[in-house]
Amino acid sequence: MTFIRTIKGTQDILPGQSHRWQALETTIRNIMDRYGYKEIRTPVFERTELFARGIGEETDIVSKEMYSWTDQGGENLTLKPELTAPVVRSFIQHNLGGQSPINKLYYIDALFRRERPQKGRYRQFHQFGIEAFGSEHPEIDAEVIALAMALFSNIGLTGLTLKLNSIGSPECRRNYRNAIRDFLTPHFDELSETSRNRFEKNPLRILDTKIPHEIEILNDGPNVSDSWTEEDKTHFNEVCALLDAMGIQYELALRLVRGLDYYTRTTFEITSTALGAQDAICGGGRYDGLVETLGGKPTPGIGFAAGMERILLALGEESSSSSTNQVYIVGLGDAVRPTVLELAENLRRNNVATEFDTLRRSMKAQMREANKAGVKYAILIGDQELASGQAEVKDLSTGDQQKIALDALVAHINSLPF
Repeated sequence: MTFIRTIKGTQDILPGQSHRWQALETTIRNIMDRYGYKEIRTPVFERTELFARGIGEETDIVSKEMYSWTDQGGENLTLKPELTAPVVRSFIQHNLGGQSPINKLYYIDALFRRERPQKGRYRQFHQFGIEAFGSEHPEIDAEVIALAMALFSNIGLTGLTLKLNSIGSPECRRNYRNAIRDFLTPHFDELSETSRNRFEKNPLRILDTKIPHEIEILNDGPNVSDSWTEEDKTHFNEVCALLDAMGIQYELALRLVRGLDYYTRTTFEITSTALGAQDAICGGGRYDGLVETLGGKPTPGIGFAAGMERILLALGEESSSSSTNQVYIVGLGDAVRPTVLELAENLRRNNVATEFDTLRRSMKAQMREANKAGVKYAILIGDQELASGQAEVKDLSTGDQQKIALDALVAHINSLPF
């Protein structure tokens, strides 16, 4: 009988890997707390309509990639493919805007898309991100970007580049869509089927093309800055000035847009040279029309999202070392077992991570296990040590050993450097 494997595009996070995730999550939570963002958790599935309205039915996510089904009650449900729409739904449903004029929220969650699996991209994947509701002013744009840059720096990512643009007001977007259509009309027959389909529905999404000859055509096309209103220019210039004041470097990327209609003004992307060609680790922007699109009161918002698998891939295996097990008790003989368990429990109650052998192996095998676990100290207790009321404490990094009274062991271990 064959055993059952994971579904294609999913992965197990094994004990030897999970500490990397925990370290990343801890850093995320610490930075979010520092900036005053509070965690929000939403259900793993939502009504399909939420994503159809929030993301757009013509997008690849909604039309091709969602895991959707009709339940026994006849409701159309979908596993979350992204997190902004669920957070906005929760913001509206619980009237968070009525409770506070500013809501700064963050999430760490699993998402589901039936994409073609590739390195760093899975069908069940994980993202963290933020959504800030309530302010239309450039200060919040600058804070969101500063938080993202601080977080990635704290994680240890290198070669970071912040790419910045503004896609303007709804009026600007309308004018820019028309300008893109006018420019591409003579080149229509040269476009791919995907881009031709986007030409009428959402021509801005053509700018996301990865096809070389389409990129070459677009190089001579109009920039969104040509369609900015005076208010758009003022807003963007102030965002840039605030980033300058904070010492945050950026590159202007006038081709960087968000294709969905609810996006407005500031849009940004952060890349890392550690990822090679597919170098984007974070994308964000302002979406002042989304809350209203999903049935709420007009409320400005801005946020970003980042894929955790891609970040861990960029960090590399050098971030995988762990020193969770700080002490290993090596016990030899039947008589010492109660003492070993009592000592282990006392150490754990004093916040010392402690392991001991439960397979009754030889001293050599237990020491090998201690070294494998990466512990700093081993405590050796046999019949002789038990009779003398002392144990041997061995520093595994230096080989130094010393005898310590059993009743003084906890205090001694707590005094040692780890």
